[in-house]
Amino acid sequence: MTAQPNPTRTSAPETRLEVTVQAAETMPPKQWTLTCDPPGGDHPDAAAACAALEKGKAPFAPVPKDMACTQISGGPQTATITGTWRGERVTASYNRSNGCEIARWDRLIPVFQDAGGEV
Repeated sequence: MTAQPNPTRTSAPETRLEVTVQAAETMPPKQWTLTCDPPGGDHPDAAAACAALEKGKAPFAPVPKDMACTQISGGPQTATITGTWRGERVTASYNRSNGCEIARWDRLIPVFQDAGGEV
């Protein structure tokens, strides 16, 4: 007798992230849930967001403290990502306060924007 697959069995996604983005201190934050493998959640473009995270090298790592960064401001935007990535707990904060942080932000633009454009 061959075992039949159980169609009601589901497994928790390896990736489940809560993304919070704030365009400015005075504006309300936008929040999304993002799952990958397969892309889902209520993120406006989960497929692009998951692809950006997959493409990035250490997408949750902070800028090293000894890194020389240009002292330019890219804007007041901030973001946090918390949850599970590939089964590992992650907590990361992002901003656009200097050249290194702007570059880090830009690598994950699909994660931080909605279908209508950048936050």
